[in-house]
Amino acid sequence: MARSRAKQPEPGAAAPEPPPVAWPALNVERRPIDTLVPYARNARLHSDAQIAQIVASMREWGWTQPVLVAEDDTIIAGHGRVMAGMRLGVEEVPVMVARGWSESKIRAYVIADNRLAENATWDREMLGAELADLRDAFDLSLTGFTAGEVDALLVTDLPSLGIEYDESAADSVNMVTCPQCGHTFPK
Repeated sequence: MARSRAKQPEPGAAAPEPPPVAWPALNVERRPIDTLVPYARNARLHSDAQIAQIVASMREWGWTQPVLVAEDDTIIAGHGRVMAGMRLGVEEVPVMVARGWSESKIRAYVIADNRLAENATWDREMLGAELADLRDAFDLSLTGFTAGEVDALLVTDLPSLGIEYDESAADSVNMVTCPQCGHTFPK
């Protein structure tokens, strides 16, 4: 089966037109929460602590992201939100329906939706600055960071330990290569 690749626009070119297929996010509907069916092979696990964090987030900001469901109301993305909504006694939730998606496309998206967010990183300096600005005005536990993580991110001036790091010391490290796997490591 051939895969199509989207062409990258030339620098300065107009943004490409969206594909002719309807995007699920273009239509948000409401469904009773008890009609939504968890995807049986969902590999993403949600701890009670994480669901409690989502509950706290929903209490503060409300329901901000629709659940993505298949045409048969199977949850594709949003399992944690649905579990939190159930704990809150929510009866109806916003959903987007992935119409016309094949079973394999749905299965792959369940994985991609969870994994792609993990591939992002934090700008620790910017995050620390944002948390520092918010700490007196907002409950930072709602951000998902623990108090210890927040404290660590707010440290800007580290004390001098009186030890200077000499980068040239690495030049004198003897390396050895494993004859079986080829991995090189310090001797």
